[in-house]
Amino acid sequence: MMSTTEERSTPAKVPRSVRIIACGMIAREVLAVNAQLGHDHIDLKCIDANYHHHPDRIAPAVDRAIRKARAEGFEHIFIGYADCGTGGDLDKVCAAHGVERIAGPHCFSFYMGNAAFEAAGDEMMTTFFITDFLARHFDAFLIRPLGLDRFPELRDTYFGHYERALYLVQTDDPELEAKARAAADRLGLRYERRVTGYGDLTVALAGL
Repeated sequence: MMSTTEERSTPAKVPRSVRIIACGMIAREVLAVNAQLGHDHIDLKCIDANYHHHPDRIAPAVDRAIRKARAEGFEHIFIGYADCGTGGDLDKVCAAHGVERIAGPHCFSFYMGNAAFEAAGDEMMTTFFITDFLARHFDAFLIRPLGLDRFPELRDTYFGHYERALYLVQTDDPELEAKARAAADRLGLRYERRVTGYGDLTVALAGL
């Protein structure tokens, strides 16, 4: 018979528990989708959203997070990133650890639906995308890191080749709508709005 000491030293196991390692830009959305799906077996850990300004850091950070999750006893791990500018490096990390990620080149694509984004083709080349996250954190995540608060004349250098700002709406929130419009105006871009909901993110997480 196992002693009390031995019982206490044996970690509890939750066979269905899944560690999601996700970009901080979609943390709120991952939680919302899992709530809609009724998932109660998800453990979410996020990587700094600012790594999107340094995509070469994403794959190494995910690699470290996977190793940490394995050390914590998680057998089932899912990566809450698309490729996100890693040039295939994230796929190499996923393959090395035998884990899957969200399909698609970036979150704008999977919010729209990857098939719809691909079908749009060249139309998207001159589109600047706004998500709920970016509408909510526009100054902190974009304006200040790019120095546009101090050097507004750089706007054309960064955004001169864009023709429109397309707000991909995850949640129908008038306050976020106003912020997205203001962001487009600040960048001097034509504003458009498209309600996408969570798109293929729901499909990806439903399989967990």
